[in-house]
Amino acid sequence: MGNIRMLDCTLRDGAYIVNGIFGESAIRGIIDKLQEAGVDMIECGWLKNSTHEIGTTYFHTPDDLQNYLMTKQSALHVAMIDWDRYDVSVLPECDHKSIDAIRVVFPVDKYREGIFVGEKIKEKGYQVFFQAANTLAYSDDELRNLAIEVNRVHPSGLSIVDTFGAMYEDDMKHIIDILDECVDQDIPLGFHSHNNQQMAFANSMCFCKCLENAERDIIIDSSLCGMGRGAGNATTELIANFLNKKYHHNYDMNVIMDAIDIYMTGFQEKYKWGYSTAYCIAGMYCCHVNNIAYLLDNHRTSARDMRNIIDSLDPEMRKKYDYDLLEEKYLENQGRKIDDHSAVEEIKKSLLDVNGNVRDILFIAPGRTSLTERERIMQFIIDRKPIVIGVNAILVGYEYDYLFITNSARYEYARNTYPQQFFSTKRILLSNIKKDGDEGEYVVNYSRAIKRGWPHFDNAVICALRLFERFHAKNIYLAGFDGFKNAYNESYADEYLPTL
Repeated sequence: MGNIRMLDCTLRDGAYIVNGIFGESAIRGIIDKLQEAGVDMIECGWLKNSTHEIGTTYFHTPDDLQNYLMTKQSALHVAMIDWDRYDVSVLPECDHKSIDAIRVVFPVDKYREGIFVGEKIKEKGYQVFFQAANTLAYSDDELRNLAIEVNRVHPSGLSIVDTFGAMYEDDMKHIIDILDECVDQDIPLGFHSHNNQQMAFANSMCFCKCLENAERDIIIDSSLCGMGRGAGNATTELIANFLNKKYHHNYDMNVIMDAIDIYMTGFQEKYKWGYSTAYCIAGMYCCHVNNIAYLLDNHRTSARDMRNIIDSLDPEMRKKYDYDLLEEKYLENQGRKIDDHSAVEEIKKSLLDVNGNVRDILFIAPGRTSLTERERIMQFIIDRKPIVIGVNAILVGYEYDYLFITNSARYEYARNTYPQQFFSTKRILLSNIKKDGDEGEYVVNYSRAIKRGWPHFDNAVICALRLFERFHAKNIYLAGFDGFKNAYNESYADEYLPTL
């Protein structure tokens, strides 16, 4: 087979995680360590239509990168552009002092336009690589037409891109078969993975295996610790070790580990990326990860509900991110309409004292202060004799008049963990959990408890306040509602409580 080169894209794909802000020392250090380790190609960041800010990997022109190169060794230094988001007229002639090559990424319906942009870049002396985003979406004829256009321009490489982490081995082989046949043999083929279904490393190995008997060179993308948007990418450390063992490469694993220890550990402590069930759903449905991030950040949607919401989107809309549409689908999924009139009337009656007034109500939320301040809370209950309602959790040491539960994960956890107290306590449920209540359950419409537009409108305590306002409650007290750290990151009294 031809030569295999590894391209590390930490500073480019990882920019999604840190908004490009790696810091000067990390940018210099990562580039230097990758060079020292013998990595063949280093993608140093993006070229953008904006002034470079020191410490970021968003550059305006290649000159901006020079400040971060302590030495410029044999590695090829690369930057990426979106085909329609960078004005190539500002790009100077290539002088090889910083960036040697530019990768142009384009969607399936814009490959001709993207390749045309690449032609302009090539005329300025840069090596040009094309990234066919979401290659899985190309028909066979589109792949062949892509190859015709690529052959015409004769770039330094064309990469298959598994944008949504949706590829399996047979998908990979099918695409390779067509491109290997149609793309000129002296044009390298590359592969850029995403790890939504934990297939990034496996598919990268498969890519090498499929082209073992070909004469063409190939390129494998990876990033340190798999750093990248959503589920991230194939990891540089795994790819380097694989190529060392199976294809007789000589990447310095000690230097790669130093790069991780020195520069990546801090990012791993502050930021989150990598495989998760939520991003697996993105892979299952060829769905843009921004849709998943929106549902996680704004609603902490359960995996089951997330799958149903994404499934309800048109396949073409899954590849985009229309947040208004997503919000509509979220509310549609949650807001199952039921006839809750009798349940509402029974709850209202149960809240009245002998004079027909609504009694005081105490909501006990699952924040840690419900544990640390338990004596004060219990004294309040003794003194004021409120109706005690557990919000989305049963906590040891409390007796409740009602449980108020807003999602199925908390419902199942309470039922399975504390069955005796669960079944002996009346339960108020929202209709997104179930339509019909079992014995001791009152199911009310989800729409009664939310008001779209409020911050955290579907948080359990916010829902409880909204619902009981409709029940004409006058005096409501809160315990264990400890607020948020970075949106929904509560510190729970029960460490095993599902974080939904």
